[in-house]
Amino acid sequence: MNVILIAVISLGAIALISAAILYIASKKFAVYEDPRIAQVGEVLPQANCGGCGYPGCSGFADACVKAGSLEGKLCPVGGQLVMAKIAGILGLDAAASEPMVAVVRCNGTCANRPRINQYDGAKSCAIAASLYGGETGCSYGCLGCGDCVAACQFGAIHMNPETGLPEVDEAKCTACGACAKACPKNIIEIRPQGKKSRRIYVQCVNKDKGAVARKACTVACIGCGKCVKVCPFEAITLENNLAYIDPNKCKSCRKCEEACPQDTIIALNFPPRKPKSEGDTLTAAPEKKVVAVPKVIEVSVKTAENSEVPKVSQTPKAEV
Repeated sequence: MNVILIAVISLGAIALISAAILYIASKKFAVYEDPRIAQVGEVLPQANCGGCGYPGCSGFADACVKAGSLEGKLCPVGGQLVMAKIAGILGLDAAASEPMVAVVRCNGTCANRPRINQYDGAKSCAIAASLYGGETGCSYGCLGCGDCVAACQFGAIHMNPETGLPEVDEAKCTACGACAKACPKNIIEIRPQGKKSRRIYVQCVNKDKGAVARKACTVACIGCGKCVKVCPFEAITLENNLAYIDPNKCKSCRKCEEACPQDTIIALNFPPRKPKSEGDTLTAAPEKKVVAVPKVIEVSVKTAENSEVPKVSQTPKAEV
């Protein structure tokens, strides 16, 4: 009986001491968390896409509260509406941000970029890119395996079976950047959506020299620099045989689109151009020399009998 009693008392003492130690440790090593972090987290869509640049929505909420300013911070899924709610919770101003969208910078369709071999390996762009350059002569273009489609959580991108290229649904795209990270060829870029969803960009990433690039793809950028010369806003740069349009400088004048001999520059969602008038298309006729004809001179001659003869009209010959 004494043994049982001793065991019970011993266990009780151990439990009491352990509880005291845990209580002291919890107080000593307690980490204070701002309650506003949880409030901001409830407003966020909890997509955890990483498009904001932070590890999930909880990381973004913590960054917003600790930063003291929302400048440069944006939830791509929630957009400006969610940022306005966050600003209300934190008592800050929500900086206006321009909507972004994913853009596929490759126009190497089956027609523009003929296949020269066939890939029978695993259906993955990452694996295909690590093995060889692709099924065509362009080692920079889309591989067509659809890693970007699998990475998108919002169903905003799909593969077109006719062209073999990914297509972005602007209405669903949140510009989270998951597709851009998944693409081993870096052909997907997050760009400003533009006013009325209008934007101009170079739909090519081929850095080969002109003759090589053109042989691999009929609409490849050949680095001729004509677009650079006609741009009045210095929005286009040419580097490594490839033109690039800076969306922050571009004013959508579309002069570069007209100048591009390869039709590599794409202008999306713009109204169709007005057809040129006949006067603009026909060659102007040579200018004719116009000769002024003098007025008719009336001469009246009187005879000796003071009688007038009929008036004679004389027209001087015009010299040409």
